[in-house]
Amino acid sequence: MTFQVTVTPSGRQFSCDEGETVLAAALRSGIGLPYGCKNGACGSCKGKVIAGSVTHGVHQQKALSDEEQAQGGALFCCARPDSDISIEAREIIVSGDYPLKKMPSRVAKLEQLSDDVMLIALQLPANERLQYRAGQYIEFMLRDGKRRSYSMANAPHLDEQITLHVRHMPGGLFTDQVFGTLKERDILRFEGPHGTFFLREDSEKPMILLASGTGFAPIKALVEHLIYAKSTRPVTLYWGGRRPQDLYMHALCQEWLTTLPNLTYIPVVSDALPEDGWTGRTGFVHQAVIADHADLSGYQVYACGAPVVVDSARRDFVKLCQLPEDEFYADSFTSEADLAA
Repeated sequence: MTFQVTVTPSGRQFSCDEGETVLAAALRSGIGLPYGCKNGACGSCKGKVIAGSVTHGVHQQKALSDEEQAQGGALFCCARPDSDISIEAREIIVSGDYPLKKMPSRVAKLEQLSDDVMLIALQLPANERLQYRAGQYIEFMLRDGKRRSYSMANAPHLDEQITLHVRHMPGGLFTDQVFGTLKERDILRFEGPHGTFFLREDSEKPMILLASGTGFAPIKALVEHLIYAKSTRPVTLYWGGRRPQDLYMHALCQEWLTTLPNLTYIPVVSDALPEDGWTGRTGFVHQAVIADHADLSGYQVYACGAPVVVDSARRDFVKLCQLPEDEFYADSFTSEADLAA
């Protein structure tokens, strides 16, 4: 059985097979709905069902509460139609420009950036190129059928190799391999590009770039793209970590200040120890933004990192700083532990 899905306000329509999620059907049909994790954890694909009904798969309450669901709210990554439906959703018109590819890649370099962060550089097959937007991610296809998602840490014009920043999660199926047995010249297969976390270049609004931990990877790609495009938009980059060593490319951020004149860089450390000798900003990184920007009504915010950081920033920027809800763009890094919770 096939159901018809109508998107409001655009009026665009697409078909959805029985048992298929609304998001999967939309992407298959070239309809650009916003999304992030694709597993009911981040809430990026949230919208409304205004006619018909859907059944939700497993998802996290923080992504869609029972109250929101009772009012017609839906997570399209895990919502399957029970009938023809009409949905209310923002469309990302450009997201379908670059087709998904499944590709082999060779590990060209492994570089440990800190005690628990590894840079992986991937070499693509000769004469092959992955077209993507700065901020998007790829999914590794592991032998047991599982997948692991990582944002690309370089802008598309620097695509001789694709670089990733992988944080070690002890016991993690993939990260234990990265920090244990993975070696240069090994072959990894991936699919991409995924995600709707990328710059909205039709705007001239000043931007806040907010990163926590390895959420810096896609933010790095955004900054590199801004430099390449000779952007004149004001940009303030906040990067938060527990200890100074968590800001594993701090020196690069300082270098950017000379190549992107309208960039301000503010590192924030939450749990510095006396022996760290840290003299910069302290506390939670999203609260540093609030302290500096009481009014975000004229801004765009791009946030990436741990779910608690992204969720807190979204809530507080909208509630306390008047940020328009549709000007908050996020990629929340959900681990297997997050999903299990």
